[in-house]
Amino acid sequence: MLELLEQNPVLFAFAVLVLGLLVGSFLNVVIVRLPKTMHHGWRNQCRELLELNAETDPEPPGLITPRSHCPSCGHTVTALENIPILSYLMLRGKCSACGIRISPRYPAVEALTGVCSLLIAVHFGVSFAALAALVLTWGLIALSFIDIDHQILPDNITLPGIWLGLFLNLFGVFTDLESAVIGTLAGYLSLWVVFQLFKLLTGKEGMGFGDFKLFALFGAWLGWQLLPLIILMSALAGALIGGAAVVIRGRDRQIPIPFGPYLAIAGWIAMLWGHDLTQAYLRYTGLA
Repeated sequence: MLELLEQNPVLFAFAVLVLGLLVGSFLNVVIVRLPKTMHHGWRNQCRELLELNAETDPEPPGLITPRSHCPSCGHTVTALENIPILSYLMLRGKCSACGIRISPRYPAVEALTGVCSLLIAVHFGVSFAALAALVLTWGLIALSFIDIDHQILPDNITLPGIWLGLFLNLFGVFTDLESAVIGTLAGYLSLWVVFQLFKLLTGKEGMGFGDFKLFALFGAWLGWQLLPLIILMSALAGALIGGAAVVIRGRDRQIPIPFGPYLAIAGWIAMLWGHDLTQAYLRYTGLA
């Protein structure tokens, strides 16, 4: 099977595209349910620390079970209604039971996951690096949308991601182990220092600890050499997209804008084209 995919790059790309669409459907579940599970756990921990009565709220749904259902009428989504993108188009964006509108973000996440997975397949080809990059890509998509919705970057994803990056680079999948370890430390500590200085000067917290861990994750995967590029691109993306949101949507400037999605975008681009972008910049400035 592996030889067949190596000999047929188009078949491999198509297979990864389909896999990405299916994973995107699952990521929609993760984006909705994981924060609920986390909040439920936090409430229970607080009640235990305060020695209050046990939590009476019902247990939130898990990531695998129960099956997805309409939040309005409770209709259980059938297999035919759960085909990525196609089901949304066939249902015309409405629940088959009650007709309530289904958010277009669901097929958008599926399409985004499919396209990003396809780009990974084209860039890395049939390789272990492609498999690893797919896992990182899917994790970044989940983190980004959870951060947009709740302004949190779950440790359930970032911390295993850091350890996975270090493990992969034991074998030099993306960089050498020394660069990965230094990158992990530099990624976390650099944003931690910025956070402390900003808080000292303004009395406000400019970002969350999840951002430190996400930046450390990229250091673990890609090495310290790409961290300056990632932070520059994320700052640029944040300024452009955040500024546009303020102008177009009239967003209150006092409302915090999550930084995680911009870090995720920049880190993902750096994973694919970071070294090329760095070399192009050095040539442009005459430093190379």
